[in-house]
Amino acid sequence: MPLPRRLAECLRARQPTDKVACVHALQADWLAGHVAVDCDAVRTPIDRPGQPDQPALIPPQQVPRRRADSLAGRAALIHALAHIEFNAINLALDAAHRFAGMPPAYYADWLQVADEEALHFDLLNAHLATLDHTYGDFPAHNGLWEMALRTADDPLVRMALVPRVLEARGLDATPLIVGKLKAAQDLRMVEILGVIERDEIGHVAIGSHWFEQLCRARGLEPAATFRQLLVEYDAPPLKPPFNLEARRQAGFSQPELDWLSRL
Repeated sequence: MPLPRRLAECLRARQPTDKVACVHALQADWLAGHVAVDCDAVRTPIDRPGQPDQPALIPPQQVPRRRADSLAGRAALIHALAHIEFNAINLALDAAHRFAGMPPAYYADWLQVADEEALHFDLLNAHLATLDHTYGDFPAHNGLWEMALRTADDPLVRMALVPRVLEARGLDATPLIVGKLKAAQDLRMVEILGVIERDEIGHVAIGSHWFEQLCRARGLEPAATFRQLLVEYDAPPLKPPFNLEARRQAGFSQPELDWLSRL
């Protein structure tokens, strides 16, 4: 089965266990050379990927605050992280499925990202089970996927505003969350976040790489283009504190880091 059809199959999977299994099987087959790339095949975009009946999706401002200093609050925090990773699976699959005509290395990168996001989801959901909860027990919002739809027409815009804004915000937040979890003595979650942070630096770096490649192919200056797109697409505001070292590892240039330091 060619890559676009395999990607569509995973995107449409509704249950988390089915989606995770689909992604892992696709990555294994891809690495074994059993999937035809078919880079230029026409794709029918999937604007509503499969998702389970729960969690209930509510506006972001209605999602309760998640504190780590109580068991219930910690479970809600971990659930929120699991929801981010579930959405991140769909975002990575969509980056590979939606945009035809990219080099084979582009599809290889986003299949790797989807595979790692699926692992992250499983790690978080397994830890959530130790707190007597599972994915779907708490309400969540759909902001990540809404950004996928807003950036659906251009891979350059997608690379700028999903990996380099939304995922990079996760890098910024990780040290703060780790501090709260250490105070709660949840050392297993600290370990899990270490795995996630390591991989997410790589994911943002992949986004940075393809953003720069697409900018150069169009004769655009990456740093100026990034700042322009933040305004043009009304992206979520960039707020300090920034994890500058993680962002450096993830492909942000020194001028960009200097600019962030002044915000």
